[in-house]
Amino acid sequence: MKKEKVVITALGANKSGIVASVAQTAADYNCSILDMTQTIIDELFAMIIIVDITDIKMDFSDFKEKFERRGEELGIKIFVQHENVFRYMHRI
Repeated sequence: MKKEKVVITALGANKSGIVASVAQTAADYNCSILDMTQTIIDELFAMIIIVDITDIKMDFSDFKEKFERRGEELGIKIFVQHENVFRYMHRI
């Protein structure tokens, strides 16, 4: 079966628990993390995660809203895009 991939981007002030919280949210909705990178630049936290959402039990708009809400709880911004949209927007 072909994987349905999305890119989750998190940006904001660095503080403890961001990676754990975002990863737990992915697990809560039955996602598999395929790849992840994160960095901190002068107290600015940035993370990109590629997840497989093939097995989620909700539509994409609800899934996206759950992550956006988690970002608000953490005081950061979380963006969720289908992988093909992300790649198209970030091509050179």
